[in-house]
This record gives sequence, structure tokens and C-alpha cells, in this order.
Amino acid sequence: MRPPDQVLRELVAQWVHKAEQDYLAAEYLLREAEPLREPIAFHCQQAAEKYIKAFLVYRGTEFPKTHDIKKLLDLLAGVDAELAGDLAEEKELTPYGVEIRYPSDFPEVLRGGEKELFDLARRTREVIMERLRPFLQDLIPTP
Repeated sequence: MRPPDQVLRELVAQWVHKAEQDYLAAEYLLREAEPLREPIAFHCQQAAEKYIKAFLVYRGTEFPKTHDIKKLLDLLAGVDAELAGDLAEEKELTPYGVEIRYPSDFPEVLRGGEKELFDLARRTREVIMERLRPFLQDLIPTP
């Protein structure tokens, strides 16, 4: 039987891996001559959401099944108010997680807007991974 700390490390690493997949997908799509703005926005939202969830798991905080980054940040504020404050702007990514996937009223990503959304995802990645990297040690590669 694995020690609880090892199980927790592996679960956090799994969330980080999923977040990295979305982050890298957004980064890849951003390099295109004509970036696909909506898929980039979706992957940016998904990456930020999953990085935040990874941190919540690390801190032992349960969260509902949600794509609402503001709700996740409210939970985060209960365990790390400074981090939640640093990521407050990331709540702007929320509409790009679900609404943008369906043909209805969704936020349009204007030309260049995908870069701003990617910057939010990158900042989320940087500040959360700075805190998680020591805990995860050898489970995740160092950039």
C-alpha cells in the first residue's frame, strides 16, 4: 500500500499533466499563422481551471464539478488568499470553458484576444507551479 502522501502527490501530478496538455495545445495553436482563437480560448480556460484544481487537491480542498474559475478562486482564497488574489483576473477565462463550445451567445475572441487569454493561462501556470514544484519533485519535468 502506498503512503497517503505518495497518493496525493500522484493525484496532483495527474491534474498538472491534464493542465499541461491544455496549456501546450493552446501554445501550439497560438503559433499558427492564423490562430484558431476559439480553441485557444477553450484550452486556456481548461488549463487555468486544472492548474487551480491541482492546487486545491494539494491543499486538501474539495471542489464541485465546475468550470467556473471564480468559484474555484473563492475556494482557493480559503487556503491561500494571496494566490487567489494574484489570480483574480483569471476569472475572465470562465466563459471560454463551456459557452464557447456551442453555437449560441458566447464571448467572441477578437483578433489578438487569444494572446491575452494565453497570458492569463501562462500566469496561472507559473504561479501555481512555483508552489507545486517542490511538492511534486521528480513527478513532473522541470521546464
